[in-house]
Amino acid sequence: MMQANHLHNKKILLGITGSIAAYKAATLTRLLVKAGAEVKVLMSPAASTFITPLTLATLSKNPVLTEISSEAAWNNHVELGLWADMMLIAPATANTMAKMAHGICDDIISAVYLSARCPVWVAPAMDLDMWQHPSTQRNIAAIQKDGVHLIDPANGELASGLTGIGRMAEPESIIELLNLHLAGTQNFSGKKVIVTAGPTYEPIDPVRFIGNYSSGKMGFALAKAFADQGAQVQLITGPTHEIANHPNISIQHIHTAEEMLHAVQVEFDNADLAVFCAAVADYRPKEVQVQKIKKSDSTFELALEKTDDIAKWAGLNKKPNQILVGFALETEKEMEHAKDKLSRKNLDAIVLNSPNNPNSTFGHDTNQVTWITADNKLVELELESKSEIARKLVNLCSELIEQKNKSN
Repeated sequence: MMQANHLHNKKILLGITGSIAAYKAATLTRLLVKAGAEVKVLMSPAASTFITPLTLATLSKNPVLTEISSEAAWNNHVELGLWADMMLIAPATANTMAKMAHGICDDIISAVYLSARCPVWVAPAMDLDMWQHPSTQRNIAAIQKDGVHLIDPANGELASGLTGIGRMAEPESIIELLNLHLAGTQNFSGKKVIVTAGPTYEPIDPVRFIGNYSSGKMGFALAKAFADQGAQVQLITGPTHEIANHPNISIQHIHTAEEMLHAVQVEFDNADLAVFCAAVADYRPKEVQVQKIKKSDSTFELALEKTDDIAKWAGLNKKPNQILVGFALETEKEMEHAKDKLSRKNLDAIVLNSPNNPNSTFGHDTNQVTWITADNKLVELELESKSEIARKLVNLCSELIEQKNKSN
């Protein structure tokens, strides 16, 4: 299905900073102009060592601005900030995002950013270690809190020779994301979506618990992806360090499987779709000790009992208009076990992932999954950032809803 073009006649400021990924700005500029946008390019001094202003001036059909003032002209950063419908900084270096986070204004891009009243997007590009550094992550969190939209970097080979997260998103993906944003509310406008995320912690005594390594990253990425497409999202999450800052997301924190089940039951009747992404404990201690268990014998036996299966409960109570999507983490006979869960729990689709795939599942910023529907449709998604995987899964959920509407 061809996506509508919402970039036509839009005024876009494209900021290019000093990264090797600046070469992608030529393709990005060409695609924006091809879509009918009016593009004005801003370059930091370092960016011109990677790609010439002449190239981008030719492609954009506008002069490229590299300084606030020069002998030839005064480039009014306030006027530029007011002119634009959207500002896109691609590539955005760690240095540029640090300046954005702290209000440092020492080049034309940072000056225009501080003057811009339009939505601002950044497409980071840097090496893996720079991306993962705590200071970079703090700065990204800060600018997102200020309202800046993040286009997650991709996974792949980096200029350093390392492989991992840090590649600037491809120009075609950026165009698609900008189009989605400009379209306003999307396929899930008016829909209520439940997303479960993170682990559950089943207490043994006041200081110990049974848990797992789930970080909650995939569930939070899904919640944001649904919210970006207009859904009202109820995010029910176990313990996690992840943060959800989106006006369409309501978040409820729980600890145990029993608490998560109760939270789902409260929201379920009004939900159009539920995605069970949480890594819920299958067993819990039969008895929780009131006091800390002291170490004494060389062995220790702990009696366990099954927790309630949340996705199965939902499948048993599903209404004809509801869509249910589960997750299956399997270590052997992966497809067979995933399809069994899909059928046994009365789900419409299941997302299969495997800890055997490097750089996927618990704790990673990337994932590699297979989408399986009840009518046996399989879609294999390659290793990408969890936010990109989430965006694609949301689109697949939209297709499920379309199919159900047609059959009804």
